[in-house]
Amino acid sequence: MHNAITDVQGIKVGHYTDTTGITGCTVVLCEGGAVGGVDVRGSAPGTRETDLLRPVNLVQEVHAVLLTGGSAFGLDAAGGVMRWLEERHIGFNVGVGVVPIVPAAVLFDLTIGDPQARPDARAGYMACQEASAGPVAEGNVGAGTGATVGKLLGPKFATKSGLGTSSMRIGKGYVVGAIAAVNAFGDVVDADTGEIIAGTRRPVVGGFLNTFRQMQSDLGQTVLSFANTTLVVVATDAYLTKEGANKVAQMAHDGLARVIRPVHTMLDGDTIFALATGKPPRRGSGADPSVIGAAAVEVVAQAVMRAVRQAESLGGIPAARDL
Repeated sequence: MHNAITDVQGIKVGHYTDTTGITGCTVVLCEGGAVGGVDVRGSAPGTRETDLLRPVNLVQEVHAVLLTGGSAFGLDAAGGVMRWLEERHIGFNVGVGVVPIVPAAVLFDLTIGDPQARPDARAGYMACQEASAGPVAEGNVGAGTGATVGKLLGPKFATKSGLGTSSMRIGKGYVVGAIAAVNAFGDVVDADTGEIIAGTRRPVVGGFLNTFRQMQSDLGQTVLSFANTTLVVVATDAYLTKEGANKVAQMAHDGLARVIRPVHTMLDGDTIFALATGKPPRRGSGADPSVIGAAAVEVVAQAVMRAVRQAESLGGIPAARDL
């Protein structure tokens, strides 16, 4: 076990990282196919191919999920992921070839680094080439390269965040893992103590400003104008139906609520994808989505905390470890 989403059988992760432009993308590959679900809670999302994950729609499996910086421009990187998969004849069979199914979501990182630097198709392709089932790099990598948290007073007083991952083994031997690119408007708190571990920095005197409390004051009515988003992929090696995968994605948002305050705001595009790589059992209906979803809450919370704890200062934005 690497304490990473790659502990789930059938999952690989690769990053493209641009530390000069301060952006990047992360691909979660499931080359053997995985039943997919999604739940979008933030009100400012940037997504691709999420409708086909709804239970009523035709396609049952996806072949990769892309998390990317670059705001809506970064969705171009999904084309590179599709090309990499098509070259390996991986995708939905349409008779004359295959169409790889690659849902994607973006976060806004244009205010740090070069706003003209955005992940493109080449970046997505390169992330696939780097993908492996081994340990996953965390912090200032991939989609977390330009991530920050605590934007109540704007980018100047934010804290550098990044990308984190976690996993756990549960009953019947199933593994549940998560990977998160954390670019939240709110603060990140310790799940056990409630202490702020990264967030809006207090001007002059230092320390962290409590974003939730300040939002209730007059100050909170004038500065809520910056784009944010936390992107997550949850995966399990259990078998889930499409309905079950969507339920797990829904439940997993509780993990964000445990450690990000506030979360799911009008300024966030919070999106969670769920992947199930297990094959249908000969008997029974597979794993209970409630059991997998409860575990997903825990690994999502842990992945978010690791994202801010593994991050390093970059682009003039200090990380929590340097404060």
